[in-house]
Amino acid sequence: MDRLILFLIVAAVSIPAWATNGYFSHGYGTASKAMAGAGTALPLDTLSAATNPANMFHIGERMDIGISLFNPKRGYEADANGGAIPPGKHDSDKNAFLVPSFGRNWILDDKSTFGVSIGANGGMNTSYSSNPFRNFGPSTNPAGIDFSQLFVGATYARRLSDRHTLGITPVLVLQSLKVEGLEPFTGLSVHPNDVTNRGRDWSVGGAVRIGWLGEINDRLSLGASVQSRGYMAKFDKYKGLMAEAGDFDLPPQLNLGLAWKFSDTATGVVDYQRINYGDIKSLSNSNDYLFAPPNNLGGDDGLGFGWDDVGILKLGVQWEYSSRLTLRTGYSYASDAISNEESLFNLLAPAVVKEHLSVGATWRYDKHSAINVAFTRGLKKSSDGTNPNVAPQTGSLYLSVNELEISWSKSF
Repeated sequence: MDRLILFLIVAAVSIPAWATNGYFSHGYGTASKAMAGAGTALPLDTLSAATNPANMFHIGERMDIGISLFNPKRGYEADANGGAIPPGKHDSDKNAFLVPSFGRNWILDDKSTFGVSIGANGGMNTSYSSNPFRNFGPSTNPAGIDFSQLFVGATYARRLSDRHTLGITPVLVLQSLKVEGLEPFTGLSVHPNDVTNRGRDWSVGGAVRIGWLGEINDRLSLGASVQSRGYMAKFDKYKGLMAEAGDFDLPPQLNLGLAWKFSDTATGVVDYQRINYGDIKSLSNSNDYLFAPPNNLGGDDGLGFGWDDVGILKLGVQWEYSSRLTLRTGYSYASDAISNEESLFNLLAPAVVKEHLSVGATWRYDKHSAINVAFTRGLKKSSDGTNPNVAPQTGSLYLSVNELEISWSKSF
């Protein structure tokens, strides 16, 4: 078991992932992903701690091992109406990633449990074989950003009464970052030698998530969780690129949810999630102004990706078709993370998907073991606009996603 956990940790931080609600995944755990990420008020598996730590008490003694095949198709199209971006449609390379996950929960006594959850918390990846910024100055190929993130959460959940449960998850976070091809922007940085092509850098930090689950009656459950800002060590190798000299903390989050059992075999879930990207300057600082030295990159007010806070509504249904087979489906809709005027730097991170459709199932092949599957389609979304540094040229960013996740579950 120790070797398995070590392998999952190494794999999760070695493989870049692309997430689709900004840089976070649309859901955690195969069952939740099959319902478009909903599940704040519905205990599902050992990855539930990433949504609501209180859910862990209700899943009992259990283990989950999963692998996700993530297939993002992203890029940009620049119009031939002036400006510095070479016109035409340009797809990013590297369109298939494997992302592992693992969870284990133990019953401590009749009122408390302890669990460990390991997975990829999100990421960004683009790689353009032909540098989109080559007309800004001398540059190398490829150009892009490779950001990945691992979380290891340790959850203590406790039953307070017959109908109320609390959970807390301290989360250890490990991030990695590699940037290539941004040589044209080194002259705009307060640290010109730490903007690009510095190899892979690492950042360690953590956050805390606290959750509540209330069983209001035999049919209705409510859930809520909050996650603190994740304080991370700075990316020293890229202190000339990221605002605040390489700062890249995790944004705080809020989850609210309800689960309504409208028959003996069917349950509907509704979640609302808010991710406060606006609290993180590297993400929220605008790039919608003319670049001019000396303080445009790496400073406290240095240019960023111009991301806004994101609100996501998630709807799901779970149907116990038989004692062996459970079916699930879901839909989610998110607000825009990127405005049209923030398009230039987001060639590196076109986080424009707003809608997800998901389906999945669990097959229990014996009393204690099951296979789970989820397929999600992040519907293609384009963001059209321009930027003062390339005006009057217009263009668009685009992203669509396919994800297939399979996991094995065992209860004890």
